[in-house]
Amino acid sequence: MAKMRRHKTDISDAHELAKTHFKMEREPTYIQDDYYEQMRALTRYDDEIDEEMILLKNRMHSILQLSFPELEKILTPNSALFLNIVQLYPHPTLVLAHSKTVIKNRLKANTRKNLSLERAEKKAIALLEAAQNSYPAIRSTDVRCEQVRDYANRIAELKDKKEALVQQMITLSKDRKEYIVLRSIPGIGDSTACRLIGEMGDIRRFQNAKQLNAYAGIDIMRYQSGNTQYHDRINKRGNKHLRKLLYFMVCAMIMKKKDKPNHFVDYYYKLKTQPQRKPHKVAIIACINKFLKVTFQLLTHGILYDYETALS
Repeated sequence: MAKMRRHKTDISDAHELAKTHFKMEREPTYIQDDYYEQMRALTRYDDEIDEEMILLKNRMHSILQLSFPELEKILTPNSALFLNIVQLYPHPTLVLAHSKTVIKNRLKANTRKNLSLERAEKKAIALLEAAQNSYPAIRSTDVRCEQVRDYANRIAELKDKKEALVQQMITLSKDRKEYIVLRSIPGIGDSTACRLIGEMGDIRRFQNAKQLNAYAGIDIMRYQSGNTQYHDRINKRGNKHLRKLLYFMVCAMIMKKKDKPNHFVDYYYKLKTQPQRKPHKVAIIACINKFLKVTFQLLTHGILYDYETALS
């Protein structure tokens, strides 16, 4: 191994690796159950949908700034109602062509979720006021109005597909030990639990929590040469999808600390308030390290998370 580079991408490295098989006895590869392969495929499919939705939302936003920018001020851009209104009224001229009653009835008829008549009337009034005060940069007959309708329709379809994928993952996992244990941890919902299973896979293939840390790419990398010593950094050579998921999971736990307390969040604030307080990202990685250690023990022994036991 000393003859090869750290990143083995060269033909000569491949040749040296092939020769080591005649000198070393390697353990056979652990074969996971098909369930974990399906969960990973569903998780990655869900990530692809997220990326596509972000792209479409950015494109829709750029056109709405020309046709009807006030829509994003009176409605939440991520809501289903917003997407329905964009498909119905991508331009203020189209709103002004109808009365309040017609707009209310169209909103009621085209919204999939139960929309009360009172709320539909309030949105119709807000739409009329926004249309009267709007000065669009393009006409209602512009091809970009049809384009933004198409974007809104595709985003709505992707949202439905994403919900169906999450439900499919829950159906596959609801009777599994890993899912039940992960759901017992405060701050982890159905979607996060399924995605963690998909990215971590069968945890029995790891002998200890350090191997799981290395798989996630948060193990410490040290570099020292003579009197020169660089700051410790995480390796980032593991599963980047898992690392990203864990980072945002801990951030979400910190945001919901009042409703769902757990000792990972307590550890974060301990690191932030000690005499030599840690930077935000350093504290987050430390919490991820603790989470993986605790999760490894819980999943290995089939124990549910308990906040009082963790504190003791």
